[in-house]
Amino acid sequence: MGAATVAASSSRSSMAVLAILLVAASFLAAATAASPVPAIYVLGDSLADVGNNNHLPTLLRADFPHNGIDYPGKKATGRFSNGKNSVDFLADNLGLASPPPYLALSSSSANYVNGVNFASGGAGVSNDTNKGQCIVFDKQIDYFSSVSASLSQSLGQTQAAAHLSKSLFAITIGSNDIIHYAKSSSAGDSPQPFVDALIQTLTAQLQRLYDLGARKLLFLGTGPVGCCPSLRELSATKDCSAIANDASVRYNAAAASLLAGMATRHPDMSYALFDSSAALLQFINQPAKYGFAEAKAACCGLGDMNAKIGCTPLSFYCSNRTSHIFWDFYHPTETTARMLTSTAFDGSAPLIFPINIRQLSAL
Repeated sequence: MGAATVAASSSRSSMAVLAILLVAASFLAAATAASPVPAIYVLGDSLADVGNNNHLPTLLRADFPHNGIDYPGKKATGRFSNGKNSVDFLADNLGLASPPPYLALSSSSANYVNGVNFASGGAGVSNDTNKGQCIVFDKQIDYFSSVSASLSQSLGQTQAAAHLSKSLFAITIGSNDIIHYAKSSSAGDSPQPFVDALIQTLTAQLQRLYDLGARKLLFLGTGPVGCCPSLRELSATKDCSAIANDASVRYNAAAASLLAGMATRHPDMSYALFDSSAALLQFINQPAKYGFAEAKAACCGLGDMNAKIGCTPLSFYCSNRTSHIFWDFYHPTETTARMLTSTAFDGSAPLIFPINIRQLSAL
């Protein structure tokens, strides 16, 4: 009798353990299905900054109203937006939390395995772009190098390398370089020498990221920066800056060649490039088709086209942010960012190539 009781109890215990294991396995399978990549590591400028500049002594900040007016809790987080930015929507689409800003993490408590955002408002490919006001791109890569070393120490070198090879590296850089160039160049100047110099620098930067373990690269090309309210406002006719837009098209084309060359040299590397310029120009050229009522003026700001002064607590802001393409004199609204990310995630060539984000993530 006692032996039977013990056997039954043992059987029940085994079944309970098996049930727990099955539940754990199902949760793991669901998490894997929801998150094709284990983490996102983000580098770039204000289009991707989620609060790094809050921790810098800089004027290039967005941790004050009316920024964040549509963010959960109506909170200004340091995002240069009325709500979420492209990185937030990228994470949403991948079933992940938006990676936290690197400067908000203490090295003792940081969980780098879940992803980190190094992006900093004002950053450019060139370290001279807004130098002293942001985390320059090379410094962002330095920070990632530290994170990579920390992961190797905590996970072991082999497991850390495997983790990084499956993770997505989202990069958006170059807009600030082009804006500075456009403001200082003259009509008739060819932007090709300027673009060539940028690409030479970017080549070494992306190679360094590869050397540090990046294998899945998402490169978000520069948008038609000549059409941002700040540059339009400089024109007597309020037209887009042809110089800036030309530079952006050339830069994106050169970045595409750079990435294709890297993929040829490194067969274990995959990439997707989003032509933000072509994608956003569709909205700007046919706003009503995409649900927008205002394609030129900023929603939040002061002066002509709300583009003389940026979005501050003293600025005016539009009541219907979903009808505007631009939030402030440089940055898109949450609605624009969501729509662009959706196109990059599930779209096709020529806007996102050679594969889209969903396909890149699934590799």
